[in-house]
Amino acid sequence: MRLSRCLSTAVAFVACGVLAVTTALSSAGPARADQTGLRAADPSVLRVGGTYVSVQSTGDGIVVRQAPSTAALASAPARQVWTGTPDLGGVWAPEIVRDGGRYHIYFSAGGGPDRRMYVISSTEPDSGYTAATKLALPDDKWAIDGTLFTFEGQRWFVWSGWAGDTDVEQNLYIARMSSPTTPTGARYVISQPREPWERVVGNPYINEGPQPIRDPDGQLHVVYSANGSWSDQYCLADLRLRAGGDPTHVWDWYKSNGCLFGSHRATMMAGWDPTLHVDGPGHHSFVLLDGDIGTSPPAGPRFPLMFHAVPKGTPYAWENRYWYTGTFCWWGGTTYRRANVPGPHTDTGWSLKFFE
Repeated sequence: MRLSRCLSTAVAFVACGVLAVTTALSSAGPARADQTGLRAADPSVLRVGGTYVSVQSTGDGIVVRQAPSTAALASAPARQVWTGTPDLGGVWAPEIVRDGGRYHIYFSAGGGPDRRMYVISSTEPDSGYTAATKLALPDDKWAIDGTLFTFEGQRWFVWSGWAGDTDVEQNLYIARMSSPTTPTGARYVISQPREPWERVVGNPYINEGPQPIRDPDGQLHVVYSANGSWSDQYCLADLRLRAGGDPTHVWDWYKSNGCLFGSHRATMMAGWDPTLHVDGPGHHSFVLLDGDIGTSPPAGPRFPLMFHAVPKGTPYAWENRYWYTGTFCWWGGTTYRRANVPGPHTDTGWSLKFFE
């Protein structure tokens, strides 16, 4: 059943004119996730032609790797593309994006409540980056995990941040961009950690690591990490924008009714299974052609995914996180339900399955 549903994805992608995929999954089923040699967190990877490009924080700097496959990234040379300054403090979760023939790396830096989003840019993925510029995000509040994408001809920026100046909860926000480095207009909340399954670990409650992608029907999704990254309850969940919905209108977003990729059955969405080999999978990266949310993954037996997790049987701690390669596929006919909201309480469409 699982295999046949995923195979239908290939047909859907062809019908949508995205990228012809001859086979979504091999006859042996989804491949098990592979632990890479990178003992690190927060992978960000895109494909440019036949080259896979990753970006990683090194504490107070940023390195880029290039390799012919996701599995080979761990052994690829790490080229330092940016070094921080004492006033900016530690660098968190850089994201690499390709837009208009240039590479942009977005990252957060700063201490305590002063953490904000910054960007560096270059025409080459692993050299020649500009000095860091602070993004002028609306309301100028604590912000992490930001990334740029284009949907229906409009650039958008989505990130995790605080509503005010205190660490109560991390929400997901979206804002329009007039260029890859210039936000415009207001910020809009699109998700808050208010569901019981995303409040298992608190202080604060967490929605973070948003990753946009477009499904076979053209609807926008933002897959994000819920629960604290310091716990093995860390997991991936999904926001799906209803057909014809406004990305700035929170009620047009429908949330999965549980984790879609996690290691605890009690918090999983009905019909989704917990992991067998890792604990606390989260902060993932869809490995897309040019990082474009409108492209499917490369043709072949695997839809590539990277995420961080802790090997099962290993004490769950930040220092024990590794980058993993995995797979994902689209899963049709999935209903997300909400209570006590204006408008329709249900929305049916594509969801995602994640595999080790």
